[in-house]
Amino acid sequence: MALQGFFVPGPFDDGDSVTGHYYETASPDPSRPQVWGYSDALSYRLGDTLRLHLSSTAAKARVTICRDGLTPETVFDAEVAAHFAPTPNDCSETGCNWPEALALPIPQTWRSGLYTVTFTIAGHQSEHMFVLRAAQPQAKIALVLATGTWCAYNDWGGSNHYQGLSGPRGDDFAAHVSLLRPWARGFVRWPEDAPRIPHASPLLSKPRYPHMDYARAKGISKKYASSGWAAFERPFALWCEAQGIALDYLTQHDLHRDPTALNGYPRALIVGHDEYWTWEMRDHLDGWLDCGGQLARFGGNFFWQTRLSPDLLTQTCFKSRAEAEDPNPARLTSYWDHPQVARPAVATMGLTGSAGVYAGWSRCAAHGTGGFLIWRPEHWALRGTGLGYGDVLGAASRIFGYEVDGIDFTFHQGLPEPVAPGLQGPLTIVGLSPATTLSHSTGPQDADSFIGTADAEEVALHVYGVVTPETVARASRGNGCMAEYRRGKGAVFNAASCEWVAGLIARERPVEQVTRNILLGDWL
Repeated sequence: MALQGFFVPGPFDDGDSVTGHYYETASPDPSRPQVWGYSDALSYRLGDTLRLHLSSTAAKARVTICRDGLTPETVFDAEVAAHFAPTPNDCSETGCNWPEALALPIPQTWRSGLYTVTFTIAGHQSEHMFVLRAAQPQAKIALVLATGTWCAYNDWGGSNHYQGLSGPRGDDFAAHVSLLRPWARGFVRWPEDAPRIPHASPLLSKPRYPHMDYARAKGISKKYASSGWAAFERPFALWCEAQGIALDYLTQHDLHRDPTALNGYPRALIVGHDEYWTWEMRDHLDGWLDCGGQLARFGGNFFWQTRLSPDLLTQTCFKSRAEAEDPNPARLTSYWDHPQVARPAVATMGLTGSAGVYAGWSRCAAHGTGGFLIWRPEHWALRGTGLGYGDVLGAASRIFGYEVDGIDFTFHQGLPEPVAPGLQGPLTIVGLSPATTLSHSTGPQDADSFIGTADAEEVALHVYGVVTPETVARASRGNGCMAEYRRGKGAVFNAASCEWVAGLIARERPVEQVTRNILLGDWL
């Protein structure tokens, strides 16, 4: 498939949309019309100065800033002086180092929210985004944007925490990623007609990934459906706006920096894919929960520990290679459930991404329920849905996937009960469906070259200490849960699936009702 726009193949690209390495970057040709930009920070407060850095082949570029929403609100629209600046080969890791083109004090009239920035010249347009945090709580619910995962998946310039231009051969993922670069296409705005990730390839055939096929054909990031504002938080926020549910906005980076970031909010909200967290983010969230905060989480794959640089502009995650990367074993940027880290994921969220994780794609429970199988229909979160024991929530819109969190459990009198160590309080499993880290096959003709057995083997090694048929089998058998978790004086309602928002996009009534119950109801 041909790449379009400013997408180029990596030096070791195999041409396949799934396994290949292709990425968006600026052209070194100053005669080719192009304009790119980024902000000097991820989030701001009222009165801060927004600084935008540009590289443009035109002497002037139009900058349009909008607060995103059902009706985007334009707050700035003007031409700024610009010029062409080269892009370093390692920009994904160290930043683009482009000149400042605009310094704009943020007016007191701007509201908390996600702001898009559109850069335009004749022949090219690109987009960026930043967050405006409320000076004081204006809403009862704070939407905590999953910016750690945004950083991990952003592949503009060639590298992220999955693939890249690092290492001795220039074909390895980047352990360090910079915010001082543009967001990849698809992260700010969802492409028209783009598929979401859940997909069931026909049995006995080689699995395909339609979202990646689409990405390569259209010339957008192959990670567009895995992370970013457009994939998860935006459609959830638009649904809330249409329902009259007010939200304030902040980022995981704000939570990392400020232990009081959630003070004054009785309830917080996490949506989509929040795979990457720092130790400090967890500390500050745990403290707020223990003091009575209530977290509504409609997201999946709570998994990796990261570190942030003091200026919050560089994220580090060595992932499965983290063993010798930090003298403090607890701060290894590896799995939260890694024995050396010794801070179980379930302690904060009640559930963990290392309990199965994949559902609804490849050969990973792709022909399964598609939704949460209900075990406790009397739970307050299900009021008004009409669902009963053994029914499935969200199957029509396939809300269960593509990555989910679960917990080890046992059955007692027909009900699942958690048995995993590390919980800081009682956990009630409301819904539960199977998930797995293993993409099974019957032979080479239907083997999956993307997931395959590698993830199950990696979890077996780093969680259970050794790769054997027994530990791989143990790592591959998992689940995703919808559960209520009580911690200290607070609580987490964890609808642990990345794709929950698909039910809101499709306006599936029971999914909408559960969402209202959790966001607006009394947690009895």
